[in-house]
Amino acid sequence: MSAEQKSNKGSGNGNRVILVKRTIPNSDPEREEYLFQEFRELAKAAGYLPVGELKQTRYPDSKYQLGKGKIEELAELVRSTGAEKVIFYNRLSTTQLFNISEICGCHIIDKFQLILEIFAKRATTHRSKLQVELARLRYEVPRARAVVSLLKKEERAGFMGLGDYEDSYEQDLKKRITRIQNELESAEKDDESLRALRHRKGFSLISLAGYTNAGKSTLFNAIVNESVEAKNMLFTTLVPMTRALDLGGRKALLTDTVGFIEDLPHWLVDAFKSTLDEIFLSDLILLVVDASEKPETILQKLSTSHDTLWDRIQGVPIITVLNKADLVDESEFDAIMEHVGYMAPNPVFVSAKKGTGMDALKAEIMKHLPPWCFCSLSLPNSEKGMSILSWLYEEGIVHRVEFGQQILVDYEARTEIINRAHALLEPQEAQRSE
Repeated sequence: MSAEQKSNKGSGNGNRVILVKRTIPNSDPEREEYLFQEFRELAKAAGYLPVGELKQTRYPDSKYQLGKGKIEELAELVRSTGAEKVIFYNRLSTTQLFNISEICGCHIIDKFQLILEIFAKRATTHRSKLQVELARLRYEVPRARAVVSLLKKEERAGFMGLGDYEDSYEQDLKKRITRIQNELESAEKDDESLRALRHRKGFSLISLAGYTNAGKSTLFNAIVNESVEAKNMLFTTLVPMTRALDLGGRKALLTDTVGFIEDLPHWLVDAFKSTLDEIFLSDLILLVVDASEKPETILQKLSTSHDTLWDRIQGVPIITVLNKADLVDESEFDAIMEHVGYMAPNPVFVSAKKGTGMDALKAEIMKHLPPWCFCSLSLPNSEKGMSILSWLYEEGIVHRVEFGQQILVDYEARTEIINRAHALLEPQEAQRSE
């Protein structure tokens, strides 16, 4: 037992865990270490204190995931460190969970259950709690029959027949999934109406996306000048946060969203569809990566992010924000881009923490926002003309106003707004030059 393990043993805080990972033979050691480090960060984000680690290179064992000898070594490590829980990086079947817990004598979970624990702790709204519950039920359904079979071992004779019990348990899970899906779909319709209203009001919709812990919340704070919680921890942002943003007269709404992670299972991504729709239905996506990481790691995280986005964003422009540039020597920027450039459209180096590069980022955002039209309008100098002018101020940018017999206005806004302005005027009242 290491000195650190001895120091941690007996702390009695109820969160002592051992982290376990099985890797397949001939895998890349550097990449495996990177994945294990991410695993450690997940455990930290869930509030656990790792007091031991165990790794094995082999193909999976159907009964224990690891080899039987390694599981006995794990059991000894649990006893020597006083760990209360073991967390496997690899996905475990229900039978493997049962078999390992029988030998180790403590609670066993896998990485996906760990992620669900984190999400459950961070869920603060009714919707996010529903999303977490949906993800948990989808995780549980394929295991329902095995769970019942294991529970049956302790069931009293004469209780409900096993077949009926299995069907009842599985059907109950499916009914709860359907009920939650219906409730979330209803919320999605409300979201779509809200997005349409924001567009009609002249707002462009911008989302922050990217790998978790890339500094998205810090960047969000730097852009909108607020102080949303920004910790050096995975999945800090679970509930989308939206704030208004003024970009030289252009009105925009910036949304901070949940971060991506490698191997995030599809059922978990689907459960958070309504949250991720904030990204998929944006006018512009700021894809944030940590520029201080090794180029190979940046490339891997960009690849993971693009895989998550690609099928759903339907041509929405992406700006690649290489954050934490203050931790990188400027002489290395070119080398980084040479390595990751083909995966990083419209790159901008920034330091959200130091506030550097923000002007360049906002200029890049302006370049990629949906185009606005410029026109000159001649409004009647009357109560109706003043009413239209007031509305124009609300919906776009008024560059110049001259009051005379007519009110002459140089104006910039979305095409729909300009068309509506003309519709408010009689044909002979409107003059347009674009």
